Amino acid sequence: MSKQVRLDYFPRDWQRECHGNLARFSVLALHRRAGKTELAIMELLNRALKFDKDLGLFFYIAPFLKQAKAIAWARLKQKVEPLSRFGAVEINESEGWVRFPHNGAMIRIFGADNPDAMRGVRLDFVVIDEVAQIKPEVWNDICQPALSDRKGGALFIGTPQGVNLFSELYYKAQALPDWHAALYTVNDTQAIDPEEVERLQRDMAETSFAREYLCDFSASGDDQLISLSDAEIAARRVFGPREMDHAPKVLGVDPARFGDDRSVIFMRQGLVAHKPDVYRGIDNMDLAARVAAKIIEEKPDAVFIDAGAGSGVIDRLRQLGHDVIEIPFGGKATRPDLYVNRRTEMWFEMRDWIHQGGGIPNDSGLKQELATPSFKYDNQGRRMLESKDDIKKRLQGGASPDMADALCLTFASHVAKRSPLDALRVKGNHKDYDPYA
Repeated sequence: MSKQVRLDYFPRDWQRECHGNLARFSVLALHRRAGKTELAIMELLNRALKFDKDLGLFFYIAPFLKQAKAIAWARLKQKVEPLSRFGAVEINESEGWVRFPHNGAMIRIFGADNPDAMRGVRLDFVVIDEVAQIKPEVWNDICQPALSDRKGGALFIGTPQGVNLFSELYYKAQALPDWHAALYTVNDTQAIDPEEVERLQRDMAETSFAREYLCDFSASGDDQLISLSDAEIAARRVFGPREMDHAPKVLGVDPARFGDDRSVIFMRQGLVAHKPDVYRGIDNMDLAARVAAKIIEEKPDAVFIDAGAGSGVIDRLRQLGHDVIEIPFGGKATRPDLYVNRRTEMWFEMRDWIHQGGGIPNDSGLKQELATPSFKYDNQGRRMLESKDDIKKRLQGGASPDMADALCLTFASHVAKRSPLDALRVKGNHKDYDPYA
């Protein structure tokens, strides 16, 4: 471009710092009204204008197309308006793109609500805004593969909202060398008048202010059973290959109830929860066969199965000679003075296990399931966990907390480790072994 044109961008200190520190993949946690969209648009423009390869393609993605147009499209057009006076930019209003004739680079606006519109392209850089509201498939299955051809990069921006793709990427970025993570609170950016910050802190709930303005990923309400921070810490714990050999092995089985629910087999040995086996669309006989194979392979000291949806699985396993224990989630707790039902009691036992050093697989779905449920007290002062159906309404994509429920089943009762003699008796289908001993 022969003419020098100013785009009227005067970055704050934190914005200048962000531009200078970006890696190939960068995750920026920013408070509300910080100016993150302005930063993202200018980063896109800078990269597109300076791009030196053919047909450069740059995306800005928001959770919804209407949201993308409302948040970014008007600002993008405003920023390139000085270029339009010299014919240095083409704007397509209907399709939502701007193109620079001097190098052919294009910036396009998309909504994650129509992911198929983004498939099949070669991508050089992408900004994903409000990442907490976007399905993981948009990044994992569409954008990330599209960046591979020319080793393009990505900038993820947003405000923490619990466990989701954003929290997963933020913690991942802290651990990997080619990723960068940064967090800027309302106290770091100076983007909001201090008197207004004081008012917000006074008028908002403490946890809401912590999430929205202090960018606290682990901020949880008083009624949240397991925090994101607890789940993340549990996922980072590492144990030696035989460190838990002294502890009993316990299987928890949560059969699918209906629809998109999954059947899950979860094994735990002491402080280690192993990677679960997760199945979709299998019937009771198939699941029973898979549980039986797991029993033969792992020789667990106890097997607990949800009785609500698992009666057919339980009956079949007993026909096959396996000693399994049915657990009614809605049944009476072993401590009825403290818990409304058995499921609540098992979840609290699982929380205590995490606090005592329990380790879980580093699975974003599992962490989200663990950190979602809330609890309350009934009129007798007993603890009552949020229902599975209510949890589904708040989990990303309407998923069911099947993995977490299968893990909680491993806490149905304290289990004694089987002696070598007991193992021989069970192998011979003798029924005199008592896992509760």
